[in-house]
Amino acid sequence: MFQRRPRKFRRRSNGRGGMHHGNGNAQNRMRSSSFSNIQIKNNFRTPLSAEKLFEKYTSLAKEAMSSGDKTLSENYLQHADHFMRIIEDKNKNQNKPANDLAKPNESEKIYLIIAELIKKTIQKIKFNLVFCAN
Repeated sequence: MFQRRPRKFRRRSNGRGGMHHGNGNAQNRMRSSSFSNIQIKNNFRTPLSAEKLFEKYTSLAKEAMSSGDKTLSENYLQHADHFMRIIEDKNKNQNKPANDLAKPNESEKIYLIIAELIKKTIQKIKFNLVFCAN
């Protein structure tokens, strides 16, 4: 049968946990905390709002464009476009009128104007990317 050869180096853990020899109490601590009322913070979600993330990625796209990295700029613009769609969906769901005859108020008008300006700005930046590539 196949026999494993002993390793000549120590294996690193990569921060993934795994079985640790001599620390058998760690598993008991994990089990006991899983039934407690302590809420564990979700580290995978960003604490920033969609508006802040949109601003972040548009500014990163401008910086990448000014440094000459067109691919990175396009990547950031795609992220900004994603968050712009999230903002639009959020505002569309929040601002549904009770009846179809309701007129948009001043803040809704301002938001629509700003949204159109942002879309035009993104289109201009994308056009500049294509124009500079040629």
